[in-house]
Amino acid sequence: MSRTDHVLVVEDNDGDYETVTEAVRRAGIVNQLRRAVSGTECVAMLLEALEHGSTLPALVLLDLNTPNADGRDALAEIRANSSLRTIPLVVLSASANPRDIAAAYSNGANAYHIKPVNHATHLEILQTIFSYWINHAVLPTHRALTK
Repeated sequence: MSRTDHVLVVEDNDGDYETVTEAVRRAGIVNQLRRAVSGTECVAMLLEALEHGSTLPALVLLDLNTPNADGRDALAEIRANSSLRTIPLVVLSASANPRDIAAAYSNGANAYHIKPVNHATHLEILQTIFSYWINHAVLPTHRALTK
């Protein structure tokens, strides 16, 4: 994976997005962050990248509860698309509902994390997520998967 690959963050809450950016900085991640505020926007960004032969994200961090088509819909669409299904996708949601967790994994999420209420804990979890997925996991090369 190239260090120039980006991370797509699907998050409609500005405060939570700021926490993500702080965690990326603290974890020493150099990947650019791109933000979508809904599941609809996330899928549109990914399909546009495919259409233009652009680089797909190294990782998608997906909030389930967003306006329009939410993260659940986006997850299902991403995993149904053969050109997108290998993108690592981590759900980060306030929902601890066992149905949401089971559905996320059934639809192909690579991991599911519940957003803690405590800011310091949330920041620590995000740093761990980014460190693992960007610095330690062996990720697919998405350039070869596009058209």
